[in-house]
Amino acid sequence: MDKKICTYICTGCGIGEALNIEELSEVVTGEMSQECKTHACLCGVEGKAFLENEKKTEGVNTFNICACSPRVMQREFDMGDDTITVRGNLREQVVWAAGTAEEGQEESHQEWLQETGSDYIRMACTRTAKTELPEAFEMESMNKEILVMGGGIAGITAAVEAAKAGSKVTIIEKADALGGKANGWAKQFPMAYPYAELEDNSIASMIAAVEADANITVKTATEVARIGGAPGDFKVTLKAAGAASEWDAPAKVGVDEQDLIDKGEMEDPNAGLKAYSEVNEAADTFGAVVLATGWVPADVSEYEHLGYGSNDKVVTNAEFEAMAKEGKLDGINNVAFIMSPGGEEHDEDFPYANSVTSMVALKQAKYVRENNADAKAYILYQHMRTPGNMEMFYKGIQQDDGIFMTKATVTGVEGGTVHAKDTLLGEDLDIDVDMVVLAAGMVPTTKIENTINLAYRQGPAFLDLDLFDGYADSHFICFPYETRRTGVYACGGVRKAMNMQETMDDATGAALKAIQCIESADRGVSVHPRSGDKTFPEFFMQRCTQCKRCTEECPFGALDDDEKGTPLPNPTRCRRCGTCMGACPERIIGFKDYNIDLIGSMIKSIEVPEDDDDKLRILIFACENDAYPALDMAGMRRLKLNHMIRFIPVRCLGSVNMAWIRDALSAGLDGAMLLGCKYGDDYQCHFVKGSEIANTRMENIGDTLSTLGLEPERVRSEQVAITDYDTVYTLLNDFVDEIVELGANPFKGF
Repeated sequence: MDKKICTYICTGCGIGEALNIEELSEVVTGEMSQECKTHACLCGVEGKAFLENEKKTEGVNTFNICACSPRVMQREFDMGDDTITVRGNLREQVVWAAGTAEEGQEESHQEWLQETGSDYIRMACTRTAKTELPEAFEMESMNKEILVMGGGIAGITAAVEAAKAGSKVTIIEKADALGGKANGWAKQFPMAYPYAELEDNSIASMIAAVEADANITVKTATEVARIGGAPGDFKVTLKAAGAASEWDAPAKVGVDEQDLIDKGEMEDPNAGLKAYSEVNEAADTFGAVVLATGWVPADVSEYEHLGYGSNDKVVTNAEFEAMAKEGKLDGINNVAFIMSPGGEEHDEDFPYANSVTSMVALKQAKYVRENNADAKAYILYQHMRTPGNMEMFYKGIQQDDGIFMTKATVTGVEGGTVHAKDTLLGEDLDIDVDMVVLAAGMVPTTKIENTINLAYRQGPAFLDLDLFDGYADSHFICFPYETRRTGVYACGGVRKAMNMQETMDDATGAALKAIQCIESADRGVSVHPRSGDKTFPEFFMQRCTQCKRCTEECPFGALDDDEKGTPLPNPTRCRRCGTCMGACPERIIGFKDYNIDLIGSMIKSIEVPEDDDDKLRILIFACENDAYPALDMAGMRRLKLNHMIRFIPVRCLGSVNMAWIRDALSAGLDGAMLLGCKYGDDYQCHFVKGSEIANTRMENIGDTLSTLGLEPERVRSEQVAITDYDTVYTLLNDFVDEIVELGANPFKGF
């Protein structure tokens, strides 16, 4: 592409009043050698027409829009797929973040403000010059059929909804028939107003809908043996349910990938490549996978004082449901439903208990009452959870004089007597019943076994943070359904415990995500969170040293190794976070519009004064997902930011190559900070481990700085949530104060 570049400076939203636009224009035309034009309101009707005319009559195909944040007005400044648009943020992070001048500093304040605006102009112009027009990745072969693993409510719903949208679907179910756990239900929760009465089990009609749909193929008594490939071209081998497979492996759920590498427990690093080749020989092809393998009842035998396994009057909620389904409740007139294990020192719920187990207790208490009008049901709980419309069902149960509910600690079960204390009545209870039902929780199948069997370098199961506790690794904070394996979407009980209505909604979302992923792969663009991104990492393999850092740090398994140990990209798995780019010590990985040279050149374009302690320069690499929005919102609220700070947005902190930090300090900047998403058990990183990886890299570079005679305190990594807009400037301003105390960078001027 022969680029014709023009910079457009908007004077609206207070930019023209706060900054000397003529001086900014001279920076563009003089220092940066680019054409420059101004307009009073680029995002307005007249401004949009002006830009369109520039494209049509002047032949401009590379637009440098210096106005508001790149997070806003994206449609207004979309000049078409055949153009490049770069945004310089003069509004939120220059003018609106400047605050008002302190008394006696009006002249200095204006000088600092103009310098800040000029630096952002320089960085935007540099980015414009270095950015190339991306070309979407084209697959050699493309399959759009969706594989649904599991034929319960979640799997059936996902298949039906995908089929309604026109997709071909194959359901794989390990049992001999569809329906899953729902086949054993006597009745189901109410799903319509007034949410007062239980409903007949609808699973039969759901199965009938599947069987009547020509777009859905069903394979029962079948399991997935192995999944290789990538979105649009997953290679899946099947096996008879229960049959052994050469690829069978225990799940290593909740284990960190790097820990496995360090311990030598990870599969052969080339296993992904080898398994893909083996799978590819005799496999069915699919475009995306919906994981709906469900849950199993939790084991409650460890609570000896409750008598499960030794007292024939004690059963689990799943066993009681089967009794109700089979009509075996006659003669059982008094039933105690125990929601928490109790004991002398415990008041927590059973493992994997949740709102569903609360509602199941209410449903089964109603079974008891409907079977015999003189029967009594006792619900002893620590926590009663009935979210949404189920609160109406709960209130209806409360009106039944035959159902007694109280908060209580169950201390033991002896024969048919339940002993409880600390009740709402303020007294201990001994309740004589015919049966005791324990609220066993819902354990995801991924906790019990490896249900997915991935042919990935990272191993066959989901190897993720401990917080998932066996659940499929969906990013529950920002992106439900999505796992760390692009194109694999979890829903239903394998993702989290949920009732029937929630499961159906969840499965619909997963089906739509699978369709979206397939269509994105077909167009050669990225899925979430950089949806529509045409770029993908490019490798200059001639300089690759086979260090494997990129393959090991990629959060999504987008890189395998070839037989020589060289990175083997899987572009449709890639989510364009750039973690591989940040990992590479040889700087051989980059994107058309985001690479080592581009960001490094932006850093060098910042003007660094040499002889003024009031004009130190601190660089902040801000993650575009949480940190950058928080900074924008702080600017919108006119919170005051120190004039020494300059921001460069990055895709993810994982993409930050330590060469940028060294470049910044060697160029004379006085400090640098990585500002990204929170990591740990409550992580909010859109790319899962980007902030954590970056923090580790920063710890290592601190040692390097010490050997160069620079204080490690000049660099730092911090985490903020998107909601921290009210405190993020305080964090940054405090960092500036620390740098000021350290003094100017000794490399300044060299």
